[in-house]
Amino acid sequence: LLKAANFCVSLVVILTMCAAGAFSVYALWDNSQVYRAAGDVQASMLHLKPQADPTAAEGPTFDELLAVNPDVCAWLTLDGTNIDYPVLQGESNLSYINTDVYGNFALAGSIFLDSRNSSTFADVFSLLYGHHMENGRMFGDLDKYKDGAFFRQNTTGTLTLPGGSYRLEVLACLVVPASEQAIFAPGKWRSDAGGLLPFVEENALQMDAQALRALEEEPEGAQFLAMATCSGEYTDARTVVLA
Repeated sequence: LLKAANFCVSLVVILTMCAAGAFSVYALWDNSQVYRAAGDVQASMLHLKPQADPTAAEGPTFDELLAVNPDVCAWLTLDGTNIDYPVLQGESNLSYINTDVYGNFALAGSIFLDSRNSSTFADVFSLLYGHHMENGRMFGDLDKYKDGAFFRQNTTGTLTLPGGSYRLEVLACLVVPASEQAIFAPGKWRSDAGGLLPFVEENALQMDAQALRALEEEPEGAQFLAMATCSGEYTDARTVVLA
């Protein structure tokens, strides 16, 4: 009886280990498929990346992007990173959280503009979201701005719209809770972002102090773009890069 019991225990242990190993292999395969799909979508979209200058004689136009999906409202590029994606805006903030630019289900989702913002980026403060993925996919590279050396050397980007483009200047990198109203309630700064800069100065991990001071002295006409993704510091932490 003792030998039979030991055999049964050993068999259960072996089967459990085999099942755990099989699940681990599947999980790795499934994860690789998610990243591959995200890479494939980005690669196909880069062929349609519109020119920052709408008068350019050659190259893709915004009309080609809109033919793929009329919800595309911009193209975001952050220099020195892998962030080079179309920006979409859905009816709600759930529309593109797990949907790619082609309208297909995708765990990587899309880079998307808060549904409460103007799709023309006319607001003083606009908010973008993207999943945090490894290997710099989607908004994974926002983490790089937490490093002081990287932050100082990579402060530019471009937001291309159907009628032209904005040059982006990266001002700060913060880690805040998902409930932080100064960031995640874009209507708070719809017409006046005067209270935003003191908040940024108080909470930033990295910041361009000179640029922030200049904006405080001459805020007229300033517009802000916040880019947010999940972060690992605590349960509901979010990395936010402000430009």
